[in-house]
Amino acid sequence: MKTETKNKYDLLLLKNQLCFPMYSATNTIVNNYRPLLKKIDLTYTQYIVMMVVWEKKILNEKDIVNALFLKSNTITPLIKKLEKKGYITIKKDLKDRRNIIIEITKKGEELKKKAIEVPIKYGEHFPLTKKEVEVLKKMLNKIVNWKISK
Repeated sequence: MKTETKNKYDLLLLKNQLCFPMYSATNTIVNNYRPLLKKIDLTYTQYIVMMVVWEKKILNEKDIVNALFLKSNTITPLIKKLEKKGYITIKKDLKDRRNIIIEITKKGEELKKKAIEVPIKYGEHFPLTKKEVEVLKKMLNKIVNWKISK
């Protein structure tokens, strides 16, 4: 992405940044999720972990790390809190004690029935059309998979 500017330091103006509106949009999105997630007693990061668990039912910690692009030291406290709430169980793999197995509980499955209201309610108020959302997701996924070559 080449940027034409009158002064090279215009590149440092906040209004000329791509990262800032993306950062602000992310904060806005997460902040708008908060009241919806509060009703089901989840934080946003717990919610996205549960989405992975709802999909897979039984998985290991590495599966969550890979799905969410987060580090293990971020996931570990999240899954411990979710276990404390009764939504998942955490066990060591009998074949490889280093491997952590996560399994959804009946209470976790019941939470899924309540959680379906979150995207429904959120979608009712989201300021983009369905087509705009699809285009935006495609562009964001392109960025997520992008790496600066060194």
